Amino acid sequence: MKISTKGRYALRLMYELACHADEGYLNIRAIAQRQQISEKYLEQIIAMLSRGGCVISSRGAQGGYRLAKPPEAYTVGMILRLTEGCLAPVPCMQEGCAPCERAECCPTQFVWEALDNAISGVIDRITLADIVAHARGEAQQQ
Repeated sequence: MKISTKGRYALRLMYELACHADEGYLNIRAIAQRQQISEKYLEQIIAMLSRGGCVISSRGAQGGYRLAKPPEAYTVGMILRLTEGCLAPVPCMQEGCAPCERAECCPTQFVWEALDNAISGVIDRITLADIVAHARGEAQQQ
């Protein structure tokens, strides 16, 4: 499984918003400079996150973006699925996919199910708050 630049940058953008959640709205230019990401690319990503209800925007001189919910309400999985789409390791595991003709006799289906469960188990457990805590050296030993 590979996560695209869009997905990685979306996580970094959301991380910035989470780090500064108590400061109000952040503008894209500041995020782009801190994260060394193209402002134009971040504008495309923030539009996706906004449509998905993850961020709230405000216009004007003091405008920008902020998280719609507290950082602990967002998982890495939520953000990646919003920007990447389905994260299933093989097409037959995708939700809404026509059932595989070989599902009954496929000797490798259990491998793909285990991989999908493992990936989901990690990305659906880690929150933006966890990422912020880890970056600040506050991560709990697990």
